[in-house]
Amino acid sequence: MLDLTFIRENEELLQRTADRKGIEMSIRKLLELDASRRSLLQEVERLRAERNRQSEEIAALVKARRASEGKDGGTAGKSQPPIEASPDEASGEAYEARVDEAKAKVREANAQLAALEARLAEVSAAWRSLLELVPNPVSADTPDGSSDADNVELRRVGEVPAFAFEPLDHVRLGERLGLIDVARGVKLAGTRSYVLKGIGSRLHRAVQQLAMDVLERRGFTPLELPAMMRGEAFENTGFFPTGRDQTFALAEGDKYLIGTSEVGLVSYYAGETVNLEEPIRLAAATPCFRSEVGSAGRDVHGLYRVHQFAKVEQVVVCRGEAAESDAMLGEITANAEEILRLLELPYRVVAVCIGDMSQKTHKQYDIETWMPSRGAYGETHSSSNVLDFQARRAGIRYRDADGTLRYAHTLNNTAVATPRILIPLLENHQREDGSVYVPLALRPYLGGATEIRTDA
Repeated sequence: MLDLTFIRENEELLQRTADRKGIEMSIRKLLELDASRRSLLQEVERLRAERNRQSEEIAALVKARRASEGKDGGTAGKSQPPIEASPDEASGEAYEARVDEAKAKVREANAQLAALEARLAEVSAAWRSLLELVPNPVSADTPDGSSDADNVELRRVGEVPAFAFEPLDHVRLGERLGLIDVARGVKLAGTRSYVLKGIGSRLHRAVQQLAMDVLERRGFTPLELPAMMRGEAFENTGFFPTGRDQTFALAEGDKYLIGTSEVGLVSYYAGETVNLEEPIRLAAATPCFRSEVGSAGRDVHGLYRVHQFAKVEQVVVCRGEAAESDAMLGEITANAEEILRLLELPYRVVAVCIGDMSQKTHKQYDIETWMPSRGAYGETHSSSNVLDFQARRAGIRYRDADGTLRYAHTLNNTAVATPRILIPLLENHQREDGSVYVPLALRPYLGGATEIRTDA
């Protein structure tokens, strides 16, 4: 969420950003609703003050009447209401007329208030809905473009394998080696489901633990988080409202299955003032769930795009200074690259274009790992700097050197996502005899196994 003053001063920039990010909303309409909301709020406050004044006048008249009849109940010496009645007003017809007039004005104010408050609620709801859709502006060096085809390659690392035999894709490899059972996964849970078994299950967990160990060595605090969270946590992090169709809602209550532990890692500090003398570094390994609405017919083979997976996520909360959060973006991207180097996989880093970015993202790098069955690099990691977009929604602040409260910056990165990472892991490391080489860094997590074979 952005500051309203910033929105008012940058209408054209934000409308252009919304258009390029594919978000259907009107900044002009938002500002018109904001003006209406503020005008209605002023009128509501004026009427409330008038109603209160008339109510105080009635109370003063009643008190004066009781005093004239000797029924003041011993109120002498107590503070008087702001409006006092004269002796003439406190007796006879003048009293009755004054009270009736004041009561009529109260009734009129209440009627007007009811109508205005209903209108204010309607305008505020429409205003809030549009405000929640305003996109984060992108960095000056973000490439222009409309899809991932327009992302700009920054660097390549590692050599793409040149096989002297016809390589198999990960599904055929996994089935031959007894690691993957897609058919029974579909039988159990429907399309985009799978079963990992034997060393396949162990491999799935091994890459997660390797990633967590790398992050802990680099100062990240591990958290064990719920896999279901309240809607507020998704709103805090900018996954609602734009990403609501990608989540699985639970049947009872305002709870949803997470598609990333970023939701919890950021919301962990919601509503708090935190100490950011040093950046807060958090990590979690969680099951994740996505409906993948709109991706039918795209990347659906095998383990690439599935409903349930596991992710190790890293999140950084730092001071609201562009230089610091940009440095943190480099750090978390380097962490993910280190994990890929330990897995001995060739990859490339791309700068993500504006049309391939989400609402919340200011600057993003994707890491794509070589997948022989696709004959191309496929996305396996993503790093994002969202500036104070999430912190404003979640209410995460810190005190700067002058003691002033400021909103923090937050960043996130996929350290590893599995089973997707198993695609390049199996395909790049396959050998002509049907076995798969196990990278050195994974061997301690697999009982020292150096290879995966059908007779293993």
